[in-house]
Amino acid sequence: MSVAPPDNDVLWARALVKSHHGTPALRSVSLGVREAEVLAVAGPRGCGKSTLLDCLSGMQPVDEGEIWFNSSPVHTLTRAGRERLRRERFGWVGPEPQLVPELNARENVALPMLLAGQPRKVAATAASEWLERLDVADCAKRRPAELLQDQRQRIAVARALAPSPAVVFADEPTAPLHRESQDQVLRILLAASRSHKITLILATHDASVARYANRVAVMADGRLAQPVDARDAVALSELEEDARTCSTSV
Repeated sequence: MSVAPPDNDVLWARALVKSHHGTPALRSVSLGVREAEVLAVAGPRGCGKSTLLDCLSGMQPVDEGEIWFNSSPVHTLTRAGRERLRRERFGWVGPEPQLVPELNARENVALPMLLAGQPRKVAATAASEWLERLDVADCAKRRPAELLQDQRQRIAVARALAPSPAVVFADEPTAPLHRESQDQVLRILLAASRSHKITLILATHDASVARYANRVAVMADGRLAQPVDARDAVALSELEEDARTCSTSV
């Protein structure tokens, strides 16, 4: 039986099931995320975090369950409908930048806005502003092959934020960065979430990264625990212990 999503949840999922070649990746996962909330999905590599973000963002269809965005169903959309939703309302940052090699940095950041039909001048201005915020404005006219990994990842973050999406999905977004750069990029993501009312769903295996979130949900073996306040030091200690337990049991 279908259940209506809560009015105050921008993203809501119920009983998600997903398998890869017969191997369960999500086992009846349910989750609600509020507008402008920063939610960390934490746990070791291989526990299902990336699959969860892929399904919530519409990159992959679920085998079973429901996903709702602003009270509209995502799980019933066609592939073209999911692509349109991602293009118009969602941003994405992965552990690898995945920039278009033929485009320079500013063109890479502007690309999602151009694909969504925004005027070229508007897209170029927003791209330049976000490159400045991410401290890579001097890379604007350079192509990815000319840049350091740190610079490319910052450009990928700028690309996700520039269109002012409703939700940004960030899958290990600081994995390629040094600790100092990690902190700076995470602060920018959080500032953007607050100033532009962007919901941020952050997948991480690092408890120190999870502390930047409002709430943390621990994932283990395809199952998701109830989110808890990230300021709860006891909860984060349990998170680290759960991650160690999961990684030794798989």
